[in-house]
Amino acid sequence: MSPDHPPGLDLDRLRGLLDRERPGLVRGPLTGRLIEGGRSNLTYAVSDGVSRWVVRRPPLGHVLATAHDMRREHRVMSALHPTGVPVPRTVLLCEDEEVLGAPFYVMDFVEGTPYRTADQLAPLGPERTRDVVLNLVDTLVELHAVDPAAVGLAGFGRPDGFLDRQLRRWAKQLDASRNRDLPGIDELHATLGRELPRSPAPAVVHGDYRLDNVLIGDDDRIRAVLDWEMSTLGDPLTDLGLLVMYSRPLGMPDSPVSTTAEAPGHPAPRELVERYAARSGRDVSGVSWYTAFAWFKLAVILEGIHYRYTLGQTVGRGFDRIGDLVPVFIEHGLTTLQEG
Repeated sequence: MSPDHPPGLDLDRLRGLLDRERPGLVRGPLTGRLIEGGRSNLTYAVSDGVSRWVVRRPPLGHVLATAHDMRREHRVMSALHPTGVPVPRTVLLCEDEEVLGAPFYVMDFVEGTPYRTADQLAPLGPERTRDVVLNLVDTLVELHAVDPAAVGLAGFGRPDGFLDRQLRRWAKQLDASRNRDLPGIDELHATLGRELPRSPAPAVVHGDYRLDNVLIGDDDRIRAVLDWEMSTLGDPLTDLGLLVMYSRPLGMPDSPVSTTAEAPGHPAPRELVERYAARSGRDVSGVSWYTAFAWFKLAVILEGIHYRYTLGQTVGRGFDRIGDLVPVFIEHGLTTLQEG
């Protein structure tokens, strides 16, 4: 396929659908390109030469890729668009697999930069970097302040027993990819289970909230929060715990997993927690549990990647070193619980 016709994106069929469902929207021949950086679902930029849109669909060849993720992402962004949470405007959801071979949705293209590494942040300088990360916290507060029922998301998840289910889900995931000894991970899981906190009132939870899942504009403000595939109704402090985890330097300069925490000016985790507490009014005294849970969850995800690598199912640069990171994440999780 040519660069303007990437795999998984039939532009003629897409044009036909848009002309039927949104007549007058497209004013010229469509071109498209795959946007790099996505970890699971595929993201394409599409243009008619005047306007630009984004198409999101499941990965190619996934027989289990259902409409669920697409419907979920489309639903939550459509609901949040009228609120103060910056999300792209959705154009349509298509669950007819005849069009692109899988369910997908279309949304407006939003100009902005996803900062994925400390090196990418560094040119902003310490002051701007600090502002960008603090804006990330403020936007999270804005998200967690949304009344789910008021925006049509009352049935978006099952908040009761949310943390217990999350812990069991990731333990099951670990069991599915466990083929080596991982000292400390069972202790980390057991301690998290024993010390399960009582959740505050449920909120819309992003599920993967971090700097490289938002687009930053030239004014250093957040233009859009992206990648809502793990969103649900649940304990808002799980988002905060993950953000705190990603804000702690790993101390591994050539780590295959990048964080922005080493960038000059990046606020320390304590400042992020204090800002969230002050602006949200929530009790964050149990944030250590949520941060330790984030370390556990990422350790499980990385072990899954390592497991697939050992089976020869994952190819690419850096995958051979993913396995070395897992003990580091386990250790951080145990230390976080002890400090808390």
